[in-house]
Amino acid sequence: MIGFTKLLCGKATVSDVIKERGKESSVKDPKLLQFTTENRPLVVWNVTKACNLKCKHCYINAGEKSSNELTTEEARVLIDDLADLGTPVLLFSGGEPLLRDDIFELAEYAFSKGIRPVLSSNGTLITKDVAQRLKDSHFQYVGISLDGLEKVHDDFRGVEGAFRKSIEGIKNCLEIDLKSGVRFTVNQMNFKDLPDVLDFVAENNIPRFCMYHLVYSGRGKEMLELDLTKDQNVELFDLLVKKTMEFDKKGVDLEILTTDNHADGIALYLYLTSNEPEKADEIKELLKMHGGCSAGTKFANIDNEGNVHPCQFWLHYNLGNIRERPFSQIWNDENEPLLKKLRNKEKYLKGICKECEYNYLCGGCRIRAEVVHGDIMQEDPACYIDKLEF
Repeated sequence: MIGFTKLLCGKATVSDVIKERGKESSVKDPKLLQFTTENRPLVVWNVTKACNLKCKHCYINAGEKSSNELTTEEARVLIDDLADLGTPVLLFSGGEPLLRDDIFELAEYAFSKGIRPVLSSNGTLITKDVAQRLKDSHFQYVGISLDGLEKVHDDFRGVEGAFRKSIEGIKNCLEIDLKSGVRFTVNQMNFKDLPDVLDFVAENNIPRFCMYHLVYSGRGKEMLELDLTKDQNVELFDLLVKKTMEFDKKGVDLEILTTDNHADGIALYLYLTSNEPEKADEIKELLKMHGGCSAGTKFANIDNEGNVHPCQFWLHYNLGNIRERPFSQIWNDENEPLLKKLRNKEKYLKGICKECEYNYLCGGCRIRAEVVHGDIMQEDPACYIDKLEF
């Protein structure tokens, strides 16, 4: 994740990050987890493949529930293992995770083991009663997906009325002080909606906006041609910088961050080098701590059937299954070839990514490289650094 608000507005410093080292995971500031240098992965668990929507860009082709999903007892064993490993956050995702009957029980169990439970939802099922149950189960954050304003969002989600229900879900969380925010996947179909979406989020006092760049995985593969051009990515970067600074000056309590294109971090560093050079070294050090793409290093995925992947977009590559070996053993297997490459990217990168002087701060997206070039270590086709002018 690239925290535009944190990095541009001085909401995170190297000193802040250093102070967090040595603390137990349960008491660390969650806003600074992205800068940790510990190889204790944040885990995204797709608890079910069942979903009540039909999203065009779904990376797991969600729809019907699998008959082979992890049981409650298997999930508890997994959580015990993650706790022993020191996993700081367990993100319950789907499909739609609220379609899993034991979701509240498992979140409460994770919390009791010192892991922060977080929910990724489409928001349509979060009534006032469900929001209260989420809070009572110790969910620490609820991320709800929006793809644009009403017309665009409902078209993306394949269900009329989804936008209104999602917004209601966010408000139901915020009304009881359960932190909630928006997740937005940008592409050609909603790119022009983004300024209005940001203003909508600010006007509705939603405290967090996380923008995802498109990754060509699952149904997202069919959207490859809908990814932004390099010039559009530059335009997008300029917009996010402008809006971040505008909201900060107005005192709007809104954190803006992006994920799945770490070129954004390099762009921020270059922007500050030209415009506020006194901040540049601090930002570069924070980006170094962050380490670029975290797939296979500080980030892992477990699917609904217990298969382990370097991140949620690597579903075509299994590192192992927790029914056969504990996650901790799979994760710490030094002989796993893909993990070796992901954990030593600078040695294996090719093309522009290899030549880039900032590759140790970024590393590019290996999934996009694989889909476009047939080689996971080739250059990331979504990098736009060469188009920047400051």
